[in-house]
Amino acid sequence: MLKKIRAYMEKYHMLQAGDIVAAGISGGADSVCLLFMLHALRDEIPFTLYVVHVNHGIREEAGRDAAFVEALCKRLDIPFYLEAADVEAIAKQRRCSTEEAGRQLRYAAFKRILNDEAAQCKGRMRIAVAHNLNDRAETMLFHLFRGSGLHGLRSIQPIRSRKGEPDVIRPLLSVSRREIEEYLTNIGEKWCIDHTNDEDTYTRNRIRHHILPYAEEAVAGGAVANMGRAADILSETADYVEQETEQAYKDCVVKETESEIALSVKEVSGRHTFLKKQIILYCLEQLAPARKDVTAGHVEAILGLFTEAGNRKLHLPDGLHIRRQYDAVCFEKCREDEEEKSRQEMVLPLPAEGKKEEIPLSDTKILECRVFNCEKTVNIPQNQYTKWFDYDKIKKPLMVRTRRAGDYLTIDTFGSRKSIQDYMVDEKIPANMRDSIYLIAEDSHILWVPGHRISSHYKIDENTKRILQIQIRGGQ
Repeated sequence: MLKKIRAYMEKYHMLQAGDIVAAGISGGADSVCLLFMLHALRDEIPFTLYVVHVNHGIREEAGRDAAFVEALCKRLDIPFYLEAADVEAIAKQRRCSTEEAGRQLRYAAFKRILNDEAAQCKGRMRIAVAHNLNDRAETMLFHLFRGSGLHGLRSIQPIRSRKGEPDVIRPLLSVSRREIEEYLTNIGEKWCIDHTNDEDTYTRNRIRHHILPYAEEAVAGGAVANMGRAADILSETADYVEQETEQAYKDCVVKETESEIALSVKEVSGRHTFLKKQIILYCLEQLAPARKDVTAGHVEAILGLFTEAGNRKLHLPDGLHIRRQYDAVCFEKCREDEEEKSRQEMVLPLPAEGKKEEIPLSDTKILECRVFNCEKTVNIPQNQYTKWFDYDKIKKPLMVRTRRAGDYLTIDTFGSRKSIQDYMVDEKIPANMRDSIYLIAEDSHILWVPGHRISSHYKIDENTKRILQIQIRGGQ
């Protein structure tokens, strides 16, 4: 086991003499194995090792796990740091899942301890975590099922590097969960068992308990290892794509500042569609590295700015604004105080079946979308701010925006059109309100004037298979 893991670490240059390593040790089999591996490697590579254990305050046996890890560190003569926090309360405060809140707390603890100790040691700072080969396969499937692109499919990487942060190393990524447990059993070491891992509450656990075992037994023996090799190939592919994207970006960019990037429409339009999308994603990453809540629908809408003439503007999450301005498409990162003032158009990300998407229209108003199968016995809601549409009639990304020239509704089953201008006049909507009403639009075709009617073209009928429900909550 040590020989295999040492070779993997050498391949990716994970450790060198003088490094400072904070290892996340939960007490589970994977992390206990990681601790023994790192402890053994100190005989070959002189590096400084610290153990960090975070008590999330969720499970009753959490105190027992902390005591177990502390005792193990005392036996191995490794400095032990215990961090305790109410993760569920923090998750509510930050409006994220308990898993995400726990991850944030762990990495904050790693970095804080490394920074405290770095004054005494001058080597590189490293965070060691215990992801294994099964974790990599589970993550690959999780991303695949959620419609991820190339970066998601390459799954967990041996090393994660981010500017200004310690590198995260994953020494166990070449070994399976079975190998880890067999190794610990053979050397007579015990580990803690987290019984929440046996539950099917989380999607990842369902993949772990049902899909991967079935793949190993009924599809291909060694499926987990094969997926690890596929992840390596996809990772190499992603590295190559990044290299080509960076060069293409340099050829296309005409302006670049900390808060704004402008691309030549002519230069981008001459590229392959795949590369165009990569250039767009690259721009978004420069301005908002987390690329939070950016979907394929957003990218498609931005792509449309390169093909459709006329000055237009899109609003994306995280204060990102993209506009077509003559022969360039400009990407801007706006300050929070500017964001609401400049909001004109927002891409409406359509969810996967059974899921929902939400976007804020104001501090009090939320727009929610859901997609579900049509059941003939269900009554169409008559609520003024909840409407149903035939999902399969929508062919392009939807926008939430105010009106513009050329907008229209279809008003009957024959496809007769009425301009939004005429509709608002007929409905006696005050002139001073017409430019501030948000519309749901597919290009110039308006699906819905909220508070008023929907377009006849998108109504559900006897042939409807899937329904898009759009609901506006809050506000007036």
